[in-house]
Amino acid sequence: MMELELLPRLESPTQLGEFSDDQLLTLADEIREVLCSVVSDRTAHFASNLGVVELAIALHLVYDFRRDRLIWDTGHQIYPHKLLTGRFAEFQTMRQRGGLMGYPNPEESDYDLFMTGHAGASLSTVLGLKIGDDHQGEQDRRAVAVIGDGALPSGIVFEAMNNAAGLKKDVLLILNDNKMGICPRVGGLAATLDKARTAPFYDGLKRDIQSFLNKVPLVGQPVESILSGFKDAVKGFLHGGMFFEELGFRYIGPVDGHDLFALRRYLEMVKNVRGPVLLHVFTEKGHGFKPASEDPVRFHTPAPFQRNEDNQVVSVNSGSSPTYTNVVSETIHAAMAADPKVVVLTAAMCAGNKLDRIRDDFPDRFFDTGICESHAVAFAAGMAKAGLKPVTAIYSTFLQRSFDQIFQEVALQGLPVTFCLDRSGLCGPDGPTHHGVFDHSYLRPFPGLTVMAPGDAGDAKAMLAFALDHDGPVALRYPKATAENIPRDAKAIELGRSEVFRWGRDGMFLVCGTLLGNCVAASDRLRDEFGLDVGVINARFVKPFDIDRLAQALDETGFVITVEENILIGGFGSAAIESAVDAGLDTRSLHRCGLPDDFIEHGDRDELLALHRLDVDGLVQTARQCSRSEQETSLVKD
Repeated sequence: MMELELLPRLESPTQLGEFSDDQLLTLADEIREVLCSVVSDRTAHFASNLGVVELAIALHLVYDFRRDRLIWDTGHQIYPHKLLTGRFAEFQTMRQRGGLMGYPNPEESDYDLFMTGHAGASLSTVLGLKIGDDHQGEQDRRAVAVIGDGALPSGIVFEAMNNAAGLKKDVLLILNDNKMGICPRVGGLAATLDKARTAPFYDGLKRDIQSFLNKVPLVGQPVESILSGFKDAVKGFLHGGMFFEELGFRYIGPVDGHDLFALRRYLEMVKNVRGPVLLHVFTEKGHGFKPASEDPVRFHTPAPFQRNEDNQVVSVNSGSSPTYTNVVSETIHAAMAADPKVVVLTAAMCAGNKLDRIRDDFPDRFFDTGICESHAVAFAAGMAKAGLKPVTAIYSTFLQRSFDQIFQEVALQGLPVTFCLDRSGLCGPDGPTHHGVFDHSYLRPFPGLTVMAPGDAGDAKAMLAFALDHDGPVALRYPKATAENIPRDAKAIELGRSEVFRWGRDGMFLVCGTLLGNCVAASDRLRDEFGLDVGVINARFVKPFDIDRLAQALDETGFVITVEENILIGGFGSAAIESAVDAGLDTRSLHRCGLPDDFIEHGDRDELLALHRLDVDGLVQTARQCSRSEQETSLVKD
């Protein structure tokens, strides 16, 4: 492992100008060394960060982002940028509670302008920054967005490109093209970009090309060599760079994204070009670490691993317990084998949703739309209307991007689309951009949309079967967590009916989702340590809500505590209160446990559950407080 010389003394990117060319190359090596050290003991975004080391250095060499504007699209490739902007000393806290966030975070540094975690919005936000700066007389502030080829097909990108071209604003869009999202990119635009890889450098200026280039002080490479083969390049880019030219962007590229000095040269070239410019940069995901470059999907967010002196992975600390993601994927696969009408859609999350086997075994019934969630949902609606049974597997936090299509194309039409919301609840070290803690709230309002949350792995399997047979839209949400199997004689899934796990004389936990295990453990402890008989109801359904069971619990026990891994506003507990009020029930003994009206920081999921009193200890404390409150109320009445 190499000894670090430059990074420990790099406090600001302004120091980069003092480094020699050799030192800059050493700096790139040191950044990669630090990236390798971080993933040795935690899961972190890895291959994507290895791929942008030279690009990050070149950007900070050419621009002064104390004033200029820089947005990294999606943001999971932010690690080199953080190291270059004075955060080396804190870097080992990456993705740990209280430490550095794995995405841009304005609270950490003025060099991070937005907390970005969803793809596609970089050009829109940087265009807004440019308009704001120009409007206030600061036209000298330059605006740069870096977007990956996986995020490029997002509809909002083309909305922004259309707007930027119409406004003719001076913005630079850097296309970081590594032929990957998390998985290999898909679709017609991917084929267009692939054609660019076979063509030589092309500068998309439409007139006076050589005159323009001769006025630019290039370092090293003469203008004549840049222009060599220009006619062939134009022909090659009729289906490549010219695509962006027709959208109103001046296209320049392709440029080797790992040639630090070529990158610096071309960034200097485009720095003062007027109007919107797209600089096409080719990078290799996982560059500089052979295992990651050979398998960038596995090393996107790998399990912690150890390496030897030859940079070979020698051990991987991967857990063997199946997750809810595994359980749902296997259940979908079985359903597809049994019913040829079942099809699966995902939005660039084949690996994350563990759909690789489905893609390989049922290629004609598997559809990856790329990072286009709105399209995926409307696409699924069309399939359902035609008589298929689409399963749309999208992370909870990403499904938010298709809110209007869930409303208009699915719920309003009453179509049988099944939504599998992976990463619902607290998503651990990914933090507030990825916590799926709003889906109870944003899905509940739609008439006719059934919203379910399994209590354990057995529930997840049964609920998926229920959803595929249900004549209407169904959403099934589950966390990024080890799948539990809670021993019991589970009852069959009935629409809108909860499951009584244990009835309690003193009180009841009414739990929605996989915190069922915590509630059962809390119930056991309350009985064994404190003599309190607190039962557990597995709600199963967020909507329709089982008001009959709640009415029985409020009538027969001392208190009822709703438990959910969702924000309290508009969530399952809110559904309980609303239903109780509508039914004329007394809600004074109804209490809610869930997440506050705040964006939850990053950290280990169990750590965050404990912080918000959703672990066993927290639930025990809440139940004891409710019990004391009920006893005090009884004494007052007496």
